[in-house]
Amino acid sequence: MIKYSRYPLLLCLLTFALCGVAQQDTSRKHAKDSLLNTQLDQQQRRVRQLSAERLADSLKRAELERQLNSVDNAQKAVLLKELDRLKQADSLRLAQQKHQVDSLRRFVKGFPVVPFRDTLFSLFTRQGSFTAKERAEIISTRIAKLADHFGFKADSLKLTASEQTTDIIFKDQLLISISDQDALWQNTGRKQLAETIRAAIGRSVIKHQAETRWQTLLQEGLSALLVIVVVALLIYGLNRLFKWALSKLSGHQSWFSKGIRIKNYELLNAEREMYIVQLVVKLVKWLLIILIVYLALPVLFGIFPFTRDISQTLLGYIVSPLKKIGSAVWDYIPNLITIIVLVVIFRYILRFFRFIKTEIERGQLKIPGFYPDWAAPTYQIVRVLILAFMLIVIFPYLPGSDSAVFKGVSVFVGVLFTFGSAGALGNIVSGVVMTYTRAFKLGDRVKIGEVTGDIIAKTMLVTRIRTIQNEIVSIPNSTVISNHTINYSSDAPDKGLIMHTTVTIGYDAPWRQVHQLLIDAALNTPTIEQEPTPYVLQTSLDDYYVSYRINAFTREPNKQAVIYSALHANIQDKFNEAGVEIMSPHYKALRDGNQTTIPADYLPKDYTPPPFITEQRKPKS
Repeated sequence: MIKYSRYPLLLCLLTFALCGVAQQDTSRKHAKDSLLNTQLDQQQRRVRQLSAERLADSLKRAELERQLNSVDNAQKAVLLKELDRLKQADSLRLAQQKHQVDSLRRFVKGFPVVPFRDTLFSLFTRQGSFTAKERAEIISTRIAKLADHFGFKADSLKLTASEQTTDIIFKDQLLISISDQDALWQNTGRKQLAETIRAAIGRSVIKHQAETRWQTLLQEGLSALLVIVVVALLIYGLNRLFKWALSKLSGHQSWFSKGIRIKNYELLNAEREMYIVQLVVKLVKWLLIILIVYLALPVLFGIFPFTRDISQTLLGYIVSPLKKIGSAVWDYIPNLITIIVLVVIFRYILRFFRFIKTEIERGQLKIPGFYPDWAAPTYQIVRVLILAFMLIVIFPYLPGSDSAVFKGVSVFVGVLFTFGSAGALGNIVSGVVMTYTRAFKLGDRVKIGEVTGDIIAKTMLVTRIRTIQNEIVSIPNSTVISNHTINYSSDAPDKGLIMHTTVTIGYDAPWRQVHQLLIDAALNTPTIEQEPTPYVLQTSLDDYYVSYRINAFTREPNKQAVIYSALHANIQDKFNEAGVEIMSPHYKALRDGNQTTIPADYLPKDYTPPPFITEQRKPKS
């Protein structure tokens, strides 16, 4: 038996094992991420190297083009050949850059430029000593300051092209320098990207200025006030509506006069039913109020531009879980159909075995060596095995069955159930063994250990006995199987149960007379069978008496206490009628002149105790 003090240790070991598995998975994940980061760094360095090589080639190409105007024809041919080679190399490096960038674009996330809550574009490359993140922050700050210029127009943003970059300038202020690398990551040309970014900046600044004008803010404030008033009116109306509904319910308590009953049990009386209905009504009211307020908050926050992110977040709290639930349910429908089909199949399999069990119990189906009282427990065992097999088959189709958490919890619950139910499983196995050994059945008079009584219940865990004092004793099946069991009823209907008791009679009584008296007493006892005839055995010849044991047959073993009581009474009557005294094993008396031990009802009316016999002796002379 497992002691309860071992459970904390078991839990600690299981927790340690689960933590070890989790740490191992985490370390593997970190190792995998580190390898991926290393590969990404190598690819990015390769892109930067190709960019540096292209820059060097472009400088060299510009120098060669400058020299073309100052050389003769022979040298010009050499320079043109070198220019063609540089152009071909530049085209090859550009193709290699595009290939590297395309492979990196799936993994590398750009840094967004967000001057006014909305992302205008993202940056992926560094420029000079500035990283992509630092460039995005600086550019966001520069664009945000443009909103302070009240005369701002989109046309005031100018493009200035240089050899390596295209700059967007407002008045004398540089906003952003766009390089070929930036265009390469956006999968477009440098000039096209610059035009797109300039238009996006102009629209964003003008929109922000329009949203922050005092006329707009006044209009938005009035709209927010209107929303608050509508919400207040809705809540007020709900309160009045539910107050009216509660008053109507209180005025019609007769609707709940019957209450709710399940057969003879009153689950809810009228008062409790009325209380629960009122509680449900109040709960619905508060849920509606919370729903109204929650739906009004996104509308209220959505009015002001600087709080629209909060509005979208609040809506996302409802919409996102609903989308996930709907998507999960839709994706799970095939597995659900599979589970339903499997459950239907196993259900009909169980119905088939239940039909076989019923036929065996009724005696319609007879299997050699298989007793009808084995049908029910055998069906229960087969049913458990089939259900366990069904669970194994269905398990892979359960939602989340492939997750590490689900598997860990399943293992933990299984181990906990196994160790926690060790004693119960022992009793169940013992109950199954007792069923198939047919040691006893319901109604049998048995003796298990020191307990004697009738079997009134046999469960998978315990056996219950009613003693002759009408006491109910529950004995664990493991205890029953480990003790010897005496069954008084198994052969009683066919062969009869022998009731026996022993009396000791002195040597002065004729043994044949004693035999006959005992047999007559047994035959006069109710429920003692006349056939076979009772018989007497002399079990011992002791110092002062002879031991006689009367053996009589009965077919009602459940009445042993009553039978023994009646038998003992009849033995006393028969011996007293015959004048045979039962004076052993420990009866002491002075017999000369003393009263006999036979009751007065069995003595003659003129019976008198004999006098003492005295003898006078002459003294010696």
